[in-house]
Amino acid sequence: MSIEIVLSDDDRLDWALKALRRKVAKAGILREVRRRRYYVKPSAARALKQAEARRRRRRRRSDRQE
Repeated sequence: MSIEIVLSDDDRLDWALKALRRKVAKAGILREVRRRRYYVKPSAARALKQAEARRRRRRRRSDRQE
């Protein structure tokens, strides 16, 4: 996957950096890099996934009660 920002001669560098950051965030590249930084055993990955699901459910329940 490649991300490309095309600039003309009159474009500003800060605009280009902002556009690049936006595209990288939208593509989820940094999230993927952080996730793959180290190996997670499948059992540990399942545990993390279940813990995240519990946190989401808890947040949804508390938002509905308020």
